[in-house]
Amino acid sequence: MKKLVYVFVIGIVLTTVPGRAAYEEGRHYYELPFSQPVETGGKIEVREFFWYGCPHCYSLEPVLASWLKRLPANARFVRTPGVAPRWLVHAQAFYAIESLGATEKLHRAFFDAIHKQNRPLNTEDGVARFVAEHGVDQTKFRQAFNSFGVRMKLKKAVWLNQNFGINSVPALVVDGKYLTSPAIAGGNEAVMKVVDHLIDKAARERRKEKKKGKREK
Repeated sequence: MKKLVYVFVIGIVLTTVPGRAAYEEGRHYYELPFSQPVETGGKIEVREFFWYGCPHCYSLEPVLASWLKRLPANARFVRTPGVAPRWLVHAQAFYAIESLGATEKLHRAFFDAIHKQNRPLNTEDGVARFVAEHGVDQTKFRQAFNSFGVRMKLKKAVWLNQNFGINSVPALVVDGKYLTSPAIAGGNEAVMKVVDHLIDKAARERRKEKKKGKREK
């Protein structure tokens, strides 16, 4: 009987240790040199950096959409467009669409228009025609596209891309600290598992910091 118990315990060790090692810093994600402030208050921020013209972002989108249906209650998801020079029209369009409350309607459709229909949508006129096809008023879109508010968000996106050290997309940053991507993690399904792990890790670190703060008072 003792031998059976011993074998069982060893089995647990052998199966759990590799599980922990499956998510290693420097292998499946990277810690940023400097943590960045988050916009999600008490919730763990999961920030995606993307570009509508990126085939890898398009490939990730359905997996990400499925993951968002089971987004942990302690987390909040936000999107930030990439800002390489030739991506800026898409970034500006993203914020204009967001300001009109049409992200849910147009986000996937924007990807589809580029990657399924081969429409580059790289001009204001082209995007205005596209949104009109999906029931969004062209005049309101153009007003939003050229508004001060959208231009300020675009400037902030440039700042975020620089501060987070984003040099390729898609990329996912958890709680302003940990960066991963499908390329780093080993695929689209794998990266969402790494994100789940990092949400748990960030939540534990927040609880630890909170307890430390209470002790120091």
